[in-house]
Parts: sequence; C-alpha cells; structure tokens
Amino acid sequence: MNKICVYVTTMHDVADAARKARTMAAVIGFSAEQSYHIAMAAAELAANLFIHAGGGVFVVSLLTHSGTAGYAGLELVATDNGPGIADVELAWQGGTGGDGVPCRGLSCVQRLMDELEIDSRPGEGSVVRACKWL
Repeated sequence: MNKICVYVTTMHDVADAARKARTMAAVIGFSAEQSYHIAMAAAELAANLFIHAGGGVFVVSLLTHSGTAGYAGLELVATDNGPGIADVELAWQGGTGGDGVPCRGLSCVQRLMDELEIDSRPGEGSVVRACKWL
C-alpha cells in the first residue's frame, strides 16, 4: 500500500494517524528511532487538524526515486478547511510552552522531519506537508 488516508475527527483518529505513519516507516526501512520521530510528527500534524481546524484529512504516502525500485522516504500531508493559520511565521517558532515541554507545534515537526511546507489561507484552510528521507 503506497498511501494511507485517515479522516481526523477525534483524538482516536490522531493516534491512528501516528500509528499508521510509524508502521509504514518501519516497513520501508526507517530505524525504530526514525519511525518513532515520524510518528511524533504525524501525531502533531493530525492533532493540529483536530484541535485547530475541527478535523481534516491526514495522508501518509511512500516516496520513491524515479527509475529505482526502492523506497526513498515518507510524506505526511495534513489538509483542512479550517480557519487557516493567521501568522505562519509565529507558527514556525519553537522553544517551550507554558508547561515547559520542548519541541511543540510545527517547529517540532520541522525538527523531526527533513522538509516542511505550509500553505495556509486565513478563512480557507491549510495544507501542511512534511517529508522524511531514508
């Protein structure tokens, strides 16, 4: 299976998205630690769908190199029709929150993955794409 879709409407769906991303990562050859990091990024993206947008679609896809038979990595995409991100620059900022927990939000995803792209339009929704390469 090259692509798995999870419709995120509950916190159970958030856990399901993370579990599926971790499983796909392990199957194609990511280490246990890398698979765990991918699952953490997936959980963050899926949780953002549930918490900030009222739900959305989370997709994990296998990436391949053209002309080769093997897998090259994973792509995580979170899409919603929510309010959008009013200040994308602020969303990139990391550090710790009021609870002192490091690696929060999209900055966490950015540190865990190799690529992160955000396309957000206030009032229309957001698409967040993250990739991790083998």
